[in-house]
Amino acid sequence: MSNADDRSTARRALIVIGLVLVTLVGLALVWATRRVLVWGLVAAFFAVALKPLVDRVERRLVRHRALATLLVFLATFVLLAALGAMIVLPLVDELGRFADRAPELIREARAGRGPVGEALNRFHLRRYADTHADQLQRYGARIGQPAVGVLRGVLQTVAAVVTVVVLAYLMVLEAPKIIAGTLKLVGDGPAERLRRIGRDSSRIITGYLSGNLVISVICGGLTFGVLFLVGVPFAAVIALVVALADLIPLVGATLGAIVAAGAAFLHSPTAGVVVLVFFVVYQQVENHLLQPVIMARAVRLNPLTVLVSVLLAAELAGLVGALLAIPVAGIAQVLLREFAPAGRQTLPVPAAGPEPPVRRPAGGRGPAEGNPPPAGG
Repeated sequence: MSNADDRSTARRALIVIGLVLVTLVGLALVWATRRVLVWGLVAAFFAVALKPLVDRVERRLVRHRALATLLVFLATFVLLAALGAMIVLPLVDELGRFADRAPELIREARAGRGPVGEALNRFHLRRYADTHADQLQRYGARIGQPAVGVLRGVLQTVAAVVTVVVLAYLMVLEAPKIIAGTLKLVGDGPAERLRRIGRDSSRIITGYLSGNLVISVICGGLTFGVLFLVGVPFAAVIALVVALADLIPLVGATLGAIVAAGAAFLHSPTAGVVVLVFFVVYQQVENHLLQPVIMARAVRLNPLTVLVSVLLAAELAGLVGALLAIPVAGIAQVLLREFAPAGRQTLPVPAAGPEPPVRRPAGGRGPAEGNPPPAGG
């Protein structure tokens, strides 16, 4: 092997090693900044959803982009605050009622009476509690110890919410400049493609957000109605938990059903059976009627793709990943449709064979030379 071949092989090896090292460093940076990247992704998610509304307000009501963005974000904040008040006030009321009844429930549980006491006797939990009383007390004492960790988690959540709101606001405010600058860098053809991608992505995110919220409200409302009719206590709190769990695609209603059915069985076996039957029926309606209609109009994904996307995203980014999985998969589908090479259809080529003889009239030019064919020939 010559020296030139040796140098070429060494150069290729160095290039491969360099690419591997750059990839590893990039993955390490992504992993180290994953929390900020998730915040940015969530902010972009809401920015894309709110941008059409800001554009409409800027066109019809005000002429200043900053004022239109501020009005839309304030209206969104007021709406979310009103919904939060509608949820929190009944929750506080239910928690107050539970605190008032807690001593009575504890006395009934110790005496083996009431729904909690009957459940303890039925599942032999009372005997376990009596046997491991000291251990349970130690566990209870440890619950109050990690107060610093709880406070840190609350502060991190507040910081995340504020960061996401500020990022989304700036993204919507600067969206026209960012879009115009990006389209100016590319030609007319790529610019039109980018406009299509942005339009389809915005439609997917807006449709997914509105549809998912509507489905969760329906699930929570129906759950509250069923729990209230069968007399399950703290129906509003349980329905709230079910509605929040139903925000998780595909598996959210099942998780909420476990909570609601468990609370109903603690109240009475009849109530538990009724709630369980309700959730079995509702799960079928949601999976085969509500979800397909919403997903068909919003992201146009088949159920297998939805399930795989949710599972992978939940494993990578937790609850936030599960919530963003379907629109991200829909946007990926849009990108594949735009950039994947389309299959070219070719006409079948006839088999080679001898060409038929062309009869030419005497003294004139045939059809191949431009004269029309003779009539009747």
